[in-house]
Amino acid sequence: MSPFALLLAFIAGVFMAIQGSLNTGLGKIIGLLESTFIVQLVGLATVLIPLFLLRLGKGDLSRYQDVPWYLYLGGSIGVVILYSVVASISSLGVATATTAIIVGQVGTAVLIDHFGFFGLEKIPFTWPKVAGLALLALGAKLMLLR
Repeated sequence: MSPFALLLAFIAGVFMAIQGSLNTGLGKIIGLLESTFIVQLVGLATVLIPLFLLRLGKGDLSRYQDVPWYLYLGGSIGVVILYSVVASISSLGVATATTAIIVGQVGTAVLIDHFGFFGLEKIPFTWPKVAGLALLALGAKLMLLR
């Protein structure tokens, strides 16, 4: 297991909490759908610069037609995630919403790993992972206490 990959995952978690908070603030001012639109638009502008102006991409966009249709759903799912995060944080607070998000994320990730969905490598759901998921759920329950 790569320590660098774990660090990147940790950084992603940090920025997800920050992003959710920022997006919620934006949503309170301009509205949920409107903030979702603005955030996606800013994200598009942000990726255009390194991809097209700085030419930092290492892939091949000309192969877009070789991609199975369902792999394009990530963009639409991103809109659902963004909207849901903003709506839940504004009602629940950052810690409670993030706790629920993590439980949903890990539970789904275990299924994706176990069955190898979307062409990913199968990683079996083992008893230690059952224990980890149970402890995560217990930790989530404790986080939800006021």
